[in-house]
Amino acid sequence: MEIHEPIPGLKVITPDRHGDHRGFFSEVWNQRGFSELGVDIAFVQDNISFSAQAGTVRGLHYQSPPHAQAKLVRCGRGRLFDVAVDIRKGSPTFGKWFGIELSFENARQLLVPAGFLHGFMTREADTEISYKCSDYYAPEAEGTIRWDDPEIGIEWPLSGTPILSGRDAEAGPLASLDSPFLWQGRA
Repeated sequence: MEIHEPIPGLKVITPDRHGDHRGFFSEVWNQRGFSELGVDIAFVQDNISFSAQAGTVRGLHYQSPPHAQAKLVRCGRGRLFDVAVDIRKGSPTFGKWFGIELSFENARQLLVPAGFLHGFMTREADTEISYKCSDYYAPEAEGTIRWDDPEIGIEWPLSGTPILSGRDAEAGPLASLDSPFLWQGRA
């Protein structure tokens, strides 16, 4: 397994694949193995999101404490551009974003800790994203920041008009957020 940390706490994880003439096997989550690598998160919910069209943008979303969520994100089918934005007050990387292509082919996963916005854009039709969450969905704790906020400046690989939900299209800017997350000097 390969792990890279582009922003403190945010991890790109590429699990090993063991293949033969039939295909491959890959262990994408193992609590003991990840804990030995410093990832000590108990996941309680698995989600799948399917987007029929390329150019679908979902996000930027978060859940506030006490229902804050860490997420382990991977692409089960298709291809997507996955993004995380640090919103931890006092963090030296507050407002900084990181984006990476996740696909079935590259097998990468993105571990998005609590205190980050999360969003993605599909690069192909019929794209499926799956993610583990460290807390249950709590609609009263959810929040959204505008996907194209110029203060954040995400370089989305978009050509044309994005496909958005009404909630994402109406989201406010990062400047309007009084972030409930605090930088603790580490992830």
